[in-house]
Amino acid sequence: MCVACRTSRPKRELQRIVRTPERDVVIDPTGRLAGRGAYVCLGTDCLSIAIKKGALERALETPLPAAFLEAATAGAITTNTTEGGARGQE
Repeated sequence: MCVACRTSRPKRELQRIVRTPERDVVIDPTGRLAGRGAYVCLGTDCLSIAIKKGALERALETPLPAAFLEAATAGAITTNTTEGGARGQE
């Protein structure tokens, strides 16, 4: 479910954002990074909405780092993910 628009979508239509154990916030294109994750829709404005409403901070239970916010507002964060997992079954 997308944290911004609260719609239920297939996992392939969502991108995962992770708070790693080191407290970094990163995009997880594989869906396998360790840490607390939150999902937002691909190819929409859901990432900016989730940041603006604070939904991403609440879901990750941490303030978003300035570097992540800067990259998100500059459009430097890509919304493309790889299809499938290591075995292509996801």
